[in-house]
Amino acid sequence: MITVQCKNFSALQICLSGQCFRMEACGEDKYCLIAAGKYLEIVQNDDNISFDCTQEEYDNIWKNYFDMDTDYAKIIECIDSDDIYLTSAAEYGKGIRILNQDLWEMIISFIISQQNNIKRIRKCIKLLCEKYGEKKLSANGITYFDFPTPQSLAYAKMEDLYACNLGYRSRYVYETANSILCNDIELQALGQMDYKTAKVELLKLCGVGTKVADCICLFALHKTDAFPKDTHINKVLAAKYPDGFPYEKYSGSTGILQQYIFYYDLNGMG
Repeated sequence: MITVQCKNFSALQICLSGQCFRMEACGEDKYCLIAAGKYLEIVQNDDNISFDCTQEEYDNIWKNYFDMDTDYAKIIECIDSDDIYLTSAAEYGKGIRILNQDLWEMIISFIISQQNNIKRIRKCIKLLCEKYGEKKLSANGITYFDFPTPQSLAYAKMEDLYACNLGYRSRYVYETANSILCNDIELQALGQMDYKTAKVELLKLCGVGTKVADCICLFALHKTDAFPKDTHINKVLAAKYPDGFPYEKYSGSTGILQQYIFYYDLNGMG
């Protein structure tokens, strides 16, 4: 068990922020996460976060996954104090961190997220992992399933994908998996590209539109200038920023601010 202190970390807010779909509450102040081929349990007590793993695993995986080296308090301090809405949103969601998630998993997860709600997305991904992911056993005896590989989804039958409640997205998942196998885009190369170039490349994939591409850029490639816009965000921009959101003022962190806005609006606080 590794315990770290961090003021801008809320396992609850991260879990509910809409950026990861395989993290859930599994007890009082306890959260379970499947990522990077691992199963992790987290217990939070105020600013003390305990990770049920070795120091080596924390240093090699979870420290980067939870973006622990980024000073989120400093980002919040840079918000214009005259912007009451944004300062309120950041204060409300200050425990959210932008996760460094697996690129392939985020591509499929956000293709599935289209015209969908968080509860249903979680269920779809759970079914997909149980059917096509590798079955594993954690160090504490928990059985879990890894995220399916491109190969496993490329060879899947369409009716089986539909059985995972994917609906019309089944074809998108199938065709995207085949595109990756055919090297239509090289996943490893995306991380080396700038935000705009990576976004254009992602748009080549079946079922990936502007919003999904931005989500992938933000939550997998950590391109923090990506600013995904869905109905929640567009509603806020129209109401609070009729003259346009000040993207240039917050260059390099607009994606982080987007998460504060999204979470604030999602919970009916705005």
